[in-house]
Amino acid sequence: MKKFILILFIITAIKQPLAAELPYYLDFKQILNESAAGKKAQSSLKKKLDNGLASLSKREKSLQEEEKKIISQKKIISAEEYKKKVTGLREKVGKLQKDRNNLLKDISTQRSKARNELLRNLNPIIKDYMIEKKIRYVMDKKSLILADEKLDITKDIIKILNSKLKEIKLN
Repeated sequence: MKKFILILFIITAIKQPLAAELPYYLDFKQILNESAAGKKAQSSLKKKLDNGLASLSKREKSLQEEEKKIISQKKIISAEEYKKKVTGLREKVGKLQKDRNNLLKDISTQRSKARNELLRNLNPIIKDYMIEKKIRYVMDKKSLILADEKLDITKDIIKILNSKLKEIKLN
């Protein structure tokens, strides 16, 4: 009888910690895309990118028209003047490409800063949630192959994040 109780006690003692060791997971990408602050930041960055690309597109069309004008004047103007206009046009095209690269780099930098700011605000929320729910381990969903959906805490974290962080400052 003593052996039976001892074995039962050992099995019970082993099972309890295993239940607490279940790894919960969350989807950082979903949090970034669906949280209120993440949506506002993405919307703002998309608007800035669209406006910048529209402006660059207008400049590009203007340069194409200037190119056509220079080509049509090739036989009328001297070779030296033609060369000078082509060189000027190339400089403008180079500046346009540089401006496009700067716009994309700026948007990328701001997106990275917004992501880091969101993650910086997210870490204490996850820690508090883990303490409250007595969770010992949380991992990103992209590291998983297959998991029980009951272990997904993404929606809970999004709700808490939305209540604590309304928007991210991009500048």
